[in-house]
Amino acid sequence: MSTAPEASPLGKAVAYAEHYDPALLFPIPRQGKRDEIGIAEAELPFVGEDIWNAYELSWLDLRGKPVVALAHFIVPAVSPNLIESKSLKLYLNSFNQTRLAGVDELVATLTRDLSAAAGAPVLVQVAPLSTRPQRPMGYPKGILLDGLEIDVDLYTPEPALLSADTSRAPVTEMLYSHLLKSNCLVTGQPDWAMLVVRYTGAPIDREGLLRYIISFRQHNEFHEQCVERVFVDILRQCQPSALSVFARYTRRGGLDINPYRRTPGMPVPAPFAEIRQ
Repeated sequence: MSTAPEASPLGKAVAYAEHYDPALLFPIPRQGKRDEIGIAEAELPFVGEDIWNAYELSWLDLRGKPVVALAHFIVPAVSPNLIESKSLKLYLNSFNQTRLAGVDELVATLTRDLSAAAGAPVLVQVAPLSTRPQRPMGYPKGILLDGLEIDVDLYTPEPALLSADTSRAPVTEMLYSHLLKSNCLVTGQPDWAMLVVRYTGAPIDREGLLRYIISFRQHNEFHEQCVERVFVDILRQCQPSALSVFARYTRRGGLDINPYRRTPGMPVPAPFAEIRQ
């Protein structure tokens, strides 16, 4: 079976499966896009995870009564594959008419299938709505770039927009923007996100960083690939001693995807939702 993005269910009319079907999951190798940005397979310049939240998960109990829940998946960045999002949606919906003994059976099944698709262990959490799960919402404790008065005329990624002032003392700061927009690699449909950059090093030119973030506006790439491109471009152009890049993409098809990549030692992003999620 081809694992090229164009062979995925994206952009195609697909009948929803009525019963559990793990064959619906469509893995896509990460390395092809990593080759484009000069990342060697055995020399990843980052650690990180892809954090998924699922809002449309349901199954039947053994008496046929529906259960509804939220799910949380964490896919490690070292996994050889990412999982195409529409295929994950189709897979999750295949549980809608499937009878299960309880949450533990569902978690075990999801863990097995998602780990097999990703090629590495995937963490799965499921919270039925009857347990009243909560999801904190907030904003980064950093500097919002969106109020900068800038002229913009580039809408495809341009690393040359990034620079840092090496004549100044190193700083540690968090910069963020709500203006990240990229497009699906296959369908061209828009993907919206908040991007957070945390680093230690020579001060990054904030206007240049904002222009760079906006330059993704007409770029076609999956969420995970965009975040890795941003990470690599900042690392090469600005040479910080420590770096973290985190994107919270808005929900589509009952799923939101939140990839982060960081140099070892940088903290894991705070677990709050973005207001548009």
